[in-house]
Amino acid sequence: MHIDISKLSLISPSTDFHSAFQQFYFDFVHNDPSNADFYSAGNEDFTGYVGQLINESKGKNLLPGYVPCSHFWLIDGRKEIHGALRVRHNLNSKWLQNEGGHIGYDIKPSSRRKGFGSQMLRLGLYKAQSLGIDSIMVTADDDNVGSRKVIEANGGRLENIVKSLDGDVQVARYWIDM
Repeated sequence: MHIDISKLSLISPSTDFHSAFQQFYFDFVHNDPSNADFYSAGNEDFTGYVGQLINESKGKNLLPGYVPCSHFWLIDGRKEIHGALRVRHNLNSKWLQNEGGHIGYDIKPSSRRKGFGSQMLRLGLYKAQSLGIDSIMVTADDDNVGSRKVIEANGGRLENIVKSLDGDVQVARYWIDM
C-alpha cells in the first residue's frame, strides 16, 4: 500500500494509540532489535510511558541529566505510527552539545527508505521553531548515510564530525537555521 508522505502528521503521544504503538514497537523487535529497547517501556506499561513522555515535554519528573523534551509520533491517515521524534528544548548537557542535538528521531524499520524520515524531520523542525529554537542541531552517526541524507535534504549544514563521548562512534553534527 502506497502512503502519501505529504499527508503524514506529527502528534503528541496519546493512549489512544496503544495498538499502533505495539505494532511500531514489534517492528523494531523483529527488524532492529538493537533499538527496540528504547521503546520497551511503552510495551511494558503503555499508559505510564505516555504519561512519562508528556511529563518530559513539560519538564516534570525528569531523570538526572535530562532536559525538557517534546515527543511526537509520525502517523498516517490510518493512524499507523511510522516514526518517533524528540525535540529537546535546550542543549544543557555535555552529551546533547556533543552528539545528541535538539532533534532525535527513529523511523520504524518497515517504513525506512520511503521518504518518511525526511518528512518527519521537516515537520519536526517546525515543532522546534514553535518552541523558540531557531538554530537547530541535528546529528547522525557518521556512517549512517540515510540519516545524513535526511538531515541534508532539510537544509542541514555540516559543522563537523566529532567522537562520541564514549569514543565508540564518529558523529556528524549539523545545524539547520529556520
